[in-house]
Amino acid sequence: MEPTRKRRILIVDDDSAVQVSLALLLKQSGFDAVCADGPQQALEQLQAGPVDLRFDLVLQDMNFSLQTSGEEGLDLLARIKQLQPALPVLLMTAWGSISLAVRGVKAGAANFFTKPWDNAQLIALAEATLDLAAPATAPKLTRRSLDAQCDFSGIVGEHPKLLKVLETIAQVARTRAPVLILGESGTGKELIADAIHRNSPRAEQPIVKINMGAITSSLFESEMFGHVRGAFTDARSDRKGHIAAASGGTLFLDEIGELQRGDQVKLLRVLQDQRYQPVGASTAAQADLRVVSATNRELAELVAAGDFREDLFYRLNLITIRLPPLRERRSDIPLLARHIAARVADGYGLGEVVLAPDALDWLSGQPWPGNIRQLKQTLERALLLAGKQHLGQADFLAANAVDEGAPGARLGVDGMTLEQVERHMIEQALQQHAGNISRMAKALGLSRTALYRRLERHGLGAGVREE
Repeated sequence: MEPTRKRRILIVDDDSAVQVSLALLLKQSGFDAVCADGPQQALEQLQAGPVDLRFDLVLQDMNFSLQTSGEEGLDLLARIKQLQPALPVLLMTAWGSISLAVRGVKAGAANFFTKPWDNAQLIALAEATLDLAAPATAPKLTRRSLDAQCDFSGIVGEHPKLLKVLETIAQVARTRAPVLILGESGTGKELIADAIHRNSPRAEQPIVKINMGAITSSLFESEMFGHVRGAFTDARSDRKGHIAAASGGTLFLDEIGELQRGDQVKLLRVLQDQRYQPVGASTAAQADLRVVSATNRELAELVAAGDFREDLFYRLNLITIRLPPLRERRSDIPLLARHIAARVADGYGLGEVVLAPDALDWLSGQPWPGNIRQLKQTLERALLLAGKQHLGQADFLAANAVDEGAPGARLGVDGMTLEQVERHMIEQALQQHAGNISRMAKALGLSRTALYRRLERHGLGAGVREE
């Protein structure tokens, strides 16, 4: 019997001390490690050798010169993904460059870790990344093949970015690995959490959902850990907390980025050893939890700013799922629109509803800064105001015109975050002024430099021109 092939990892860093430390750690953990001093050597390593000496993972630094912009790292990442699209890349960075690492993840990196690193956390991240990586010979993903593996009811769409999310769910649902779901408001993060739980061995037990932004610090311990009778005024009986209620099942921590820093350490203790102590109790209790968390904020950037604990961040994000905004999966909008319209009509007893081709074209062309939630609101309003079962573009335009009198409705900003409003306005200016940077800056009341910064942050620079 042939020995199992060791998984090969390429380390790309111009610091020899980093190379030696990582190579030793990886070899001690059963991997085959190879080092490269910079982009050119890394690309040569990736293109050399027979198939059985291919690399399974790349650990890549973001800077290879005195210039610390990270552009070299982003360029190398792009070239690696062009050369071997399925090869996962983990980026190395310092907390001061966290926004750069986030850009890298959005550009195709699997995840990132920071220098100095925690050995155990890094090995866990590498193993999880390797387990999630699709083999180069994997068949093309289809919605039908994914639905044959798991129950994805309620999640509508066939766009490749959504299929990648569903594939990740299928791979991690059966484990107890913590999952962090990132995505803009209205992208369906709770649906993803439900799918993870529904397809796990814990499906028969409850999924307990908590909005972390709605729990005040004064009530955090009582809400999460419960209390015993007499623990404080008004504690007239024992009360089971969310942790106990979720034991054996899944604990879904929604809006985890809103958790107060003082409460983060209390949550961390539970996640470390699965033990908690109800308020007023003399002994601790054991919990059996699978934790899934979600936020519309960039959690890593909160860590860099000192607003979120680094150790808690690593406890939550062993597996990270990024949900694409609706504007990045426009081909799914007709499917979503028909699905939502049918459910809304059924809820109001309106019978079967038909969306005309021009209505679907109009819906597919909208920016949807509020994502699926905003799409649902738009469909519901049009159905109720039109009072008929066949809706065309004119019905949606009429419904929007009726709503223009409401505060903020003219800009379509109801339920949007400030970040989403800013992106929406820049997208509008891009379209209106055909990408002319000077006219856009003047229309938005910004300097060209300030506008360039915002374009880079929102990833909208591709359509810009000087004149």
